[in-house]
Amino acid sequence: MRIGILTSGGDAPGMNATIRAVVRAGLASKDQVFGIYDGYRGLVEGKIQEFNRQGVSEMLNKGGTILGTARLPEFEYESVRRLAIKQLQKHDIDALICLGGDGTYTGALRLHEMGIKTIGVPCTIDNDIASSDFTIGFSTALNTACDAIDRLRDTSSSHQRCSIIEVMGRHCGDLALYSGICCGAEYIITNESGLDKEKLLADLKQNRLAGRKHAIVVISEHITDVYQLAKEVEEYSGYECRATILGYVQRGGAPTPEDRLLAARLGKYAVDLLHEGITGVAVGVRNNKLHNTPIEEALAMKNESNKELSKLVQKIS
Repeated sequence: MRIGILTSGGDAPGMNATIRAVVRAGLASKDQVFGIYDGYRGLVEGKIQEFNRQGVSEMLNKGGTILGTARLPEFEYESVRRLAIKQLQKHDIDALICLGGDGTYTGALRLHEMGIKTIGVPCTIDNDIASSDFTIGFSTALNTACDAIDRLRDTSSSHQRCSIIEVMGRHCGDLALYSGICCGAEYIITNESGLDKEKLLADLKQNRLAGRKHAIVVISEHITDVYQLAKEVEEYSGYECRATILGYVQRGGAPTPEDRLLAARLGKYAVDLLHEGITGVAVGVRNNKLHNTPIEEALAMKNESNKELSKLVQKIS
């Protein structure tokens, strides 16, 4: 087979490890593998180059994506997708493996509906692809967030402050939930739980009156202005309060062993499925077993896996 691979949307640690796994699994199966640069935009523009084994050496531990990534909102138009299909035909590419999150999956689904063999691989730090228990990049971002929160706790404790720490996650609160539990945060606020500001302020004031010298609040992005919230906490609770936005630092760095292993498993699995004639699916893991789901179903699924962790927070915070 002649297989194309692209990375789209936000970059995630482990994308390079996945590219490497796809290329080497493909070559082992006597396939030719073509890297497509700059996501769907590069596909439309014909930025396509064949990979050999040496071309993916020395990249297992590198963050980001050697293929580059770009967003192309115009890909929603059929006329633009037809330009992409012409490029695939020009290079005689039989199938396309797409690495990314829900936006990437949507593009892969639209191409599949137009007759292109596609497979989606979940590469996003947000862990917001519900068809897989974990996404490639989440483990690394979680480690980065935990390291930062641990460091902020040191200074927060020294100065007897409340620290409000915003982590990434967009519509999925997994980074906040997991990092908050791992770092012993007093409060974890996610898109799923919502923000009850009056209760938060009242609880922090009560904690201060009870003699608790510092507090850590971990919150998902896009819920509220954390700098304004810090001012309100300081005015109401008696704590000196600082807000920190971790931001894009969470996307960088060498992937953890967990992300490298997941990348190897899912990259090879994607190639295996193509050889079995299974396309239009998203790969993932369920209970540590390889699993595939039709892309349309994967996009419609909601993350229900962390209800137990949310209940745990209520017990131990």
